Amino acid sequence: MDHVTVRARVYKDSHGHYAEIPVILTEYGVLTPLVDYMLKKARFKSASWKQKLVQAVGLLLDYMSANHQHFSRPEDLFESFVARLYTGTADGEGHDPGQLYWMGKNTPLIRQLTNLLSEFSDWMAKQQQTQPLNPWREATKSEELLAWAAWEKRRNHSIFSHSVDYDAAALQNKRARQTLVKKTPVVDRGAVKHFPQDRIEDLLFKGFIVPGKQNSPRLEERLNLRDILITMLMNFGGLRVSEPFHLFVHDVVPDPYHPERAYVRVFHPEEGLAPPDWLDAKGKPIECNRAAYLKGKHGLAPRNLYYSTAAMHAGWKDNVVEAEGKFMPVFWCPTWAGELFMKLWVLYMAQRSRLRCDHPFAFVTVTGKPYAINDFMGQHARAVERIGLVVAKMLGTSVHGHRHGYGQRITDYELDPLARKKALHHKSLESQVVYTEPDMQKVNRMIEAASQRMGSGTPLARPDFSSYGFEDIDPLGLLTGPNPKLRRP
Repeated sequence: MDHVTVRARVYKDSHGHYAEIPVILTEYGVLTPLVDYMLKKARFKSASWKQKLVQAVGLLLDYMSANHQHFSRPEDLFESFVARLYTGTADGEGHDPGQLYWMGKNTPLIRQLTNLLSEFSDWMAKQQQTQPLNPWREATKSEELLAWAAWEKRRNHSIFSHSVDYDAAALQNKRARQTLVKKTPVVDRGAVKHFPQDRIEDLLFKGFIVPGKQNSPRLEERLNLRDILITMLMNFGGLRVSEPFHLFVHDVVPDPYHPERAYVRVFHPEEGLAPPDWLDAKGKPIECNRAAYLKGKHGLAPRNLYYSTAAMHAGWKDNVVEAEGKFMPVFWCPTWAGELFMKLWVLYMAQRSRLRCDHPFAFVTVTGKPYAINDFMGQHARAVERIGLVVAKMLGTSVHGHRHGYGQRITDYELDPLARKKALHHKSLESQVVYTEPDMQKVNRMIEAASQRMGSGTPLARPDFSSYGFEDIDPLGLLTGPNPKLRRP
């Protein structure tokens, strides 16, 4: 079935409110069940979830178009579809009579696509009395035990573990899907990819220069203050790349306990407390959340609600926020970074004040429009290259390397795990592992240092191979020669 994905606004009533979602158009018109399903979920799901759902449905439509004549039961078609996601569709000689030419996909992606399609199919079966693609069946004993183990792990990490329903869990864990996905291999995350800390000053003050203004005697003319501030929030404040783009000009003030430092609060883009500068007819501040503030005063939506490809879009992860005001405070590490940030912020605010900005967002373009994440990532890449580094996620020199560096730094500072959790705004202590796990070089150095401390008196001290009489069979001296690395310490 030929189809194309487009972005559409779906209006639910006559008040002008709409949901902006991806829609699949086929030769027979709009795929209406998918639109209905997405509208049910749209309020609670991210833009990436919607895109992945559309991708999954599109793949299934392509497979059905090429293979519908081979299957009489939906579950058989779905099982074969999942198999082709693993193997790809071409044979060993590169031929594909179905003309799909899929490459095999990895297990985590297949699991995600399969779960999305299974849930969508369940919904359709309930709403339209159709046959589900991946029906439930009675679980085997081993499947039930694995389900209980997974459930127990989720319960132990949930802040609502006191309110779990064991009876509901028992019913759920007795079921299994007809088509199962392979278990994802347990892998080592490998080295923590953080920005090289000995080059962060070069990046800030040599990378983020304004072309043509390198020799200006005025600091605010020579430096790209906007991008320096965003980078500092990530590297010294631990923010994700999307989070600084939610900041209002009101959200940075002097720290009440250390006035020389910046006190930065990143409010929830929808539920966060609005600034007090929107007044009612009596001149009193209107108390509301940021979604209402942006719509009522500026005719805008929170940036996380814009379509993922829009310049205004900025993602928001489900972080832990403060109960009063619903914001994340930035914890500077090292603390002097908060002082530098405050000085540069004052200079940047003076620049911004000369622009015509009809919105409250802090970081803006030269024309006063809200700054786009993709534009910043391009500027960051050019700054990295200016100081002679290669831009690569695996080298830690992409924008994602800064938060990793922050996590590694607060670990090296030996902060308590609960303090690290607070600084990174995580819900679970385990969430910080990806940022704080030592790399292979660090583990090797730790083991080497421990070996040196233990010395030669331990049961596993380096052996003296010369005492084993290997000289006649070791002419190259690999074990008994003068190589100091093979001698007893």
